[in-house]
Amino acid sequence: MISNSTMRGDAYLGWCKDMVAEFCKRHKVKRVLFVPYAGVSLSDGGLEASYNAYEAKVKAVYAEFGVELYSVHHENDPVKAVYEAECVAVGGGNTFHLVRELHRQGLMQAINRRTMSGMPYMGWSAGSNVAGPTLCTTNDMPIVEPASFDCMNLVPFQINPHYTDFFDPKHGGETRDDRLKEYIMVNPDATVAAIREATALLLEGGKLRLIGRDNKMKVFHTNMANTKEYGLEDDINFLMK
Repeated sequence: MISNSTMRGDAYLGWCKDMVAEFCKRHKVKRVLFVPYAGVSLSDGGLEASYNAYEAKVKAVYAEFGVELYSVHHENDPVKAVYEAECVAVGGGNTFHLVRELHRQGLMQAINRRTMSGMPYMGWSAGSNVAGPTLCTTNDMPIVEPASFDCMNLVPFQINPHYTDFFDPKHGGETRDDRLKEYIMVNPDATVAAIREATALLLEGGKLRLIGRDNKMKVFHTNMANTKEYGLEDDINFLMK
């Protein structure tokens, strides 16, 4: 569950390419089924062209470490494709459009079932957000209305990718912390893992870790007085309880 695909000065997926390659190697993944539905504006030629462009972009990166990538939008039976996949990767973009398509095609439940039975899953940005219980901690504009805000529930906590606590004194609107505190206020049983750029959450063998570059994540929960940051060496397995 990767926060971001791009970093200034790096190639696309450049900062995390070795991490993804090692993940595929550990799990003996040779082919990855890609879900491009968050990529709605990668081409001026419409959604199909955007999906094709997205597939080509990601496919080129995976080819660098010897993994074949193919996109679910070409499949006649997307649910069957998920059940036959070695691994699923969900790309970033607009979370609302992604969630709408996942529900519309029956993929939300299919990916949940396959992942819970042991299939490796990877996602970045919107693809990380949907690994949690709902999309409610996305940063995106609701350009479409999904059938439900419910997501894959692969982990029991909410994820906020691209987290930043930067405050621009010229900006008069709410900060990210303000928005996440609003969510916690009306969802007091929820916990939010806010992951900064160049970090990811790795869940393997029942153990959850923060990995990536030396950056911290912030955890929001109902007792806001105890909001705390955690680094790469910290134990964060309490999030799985």
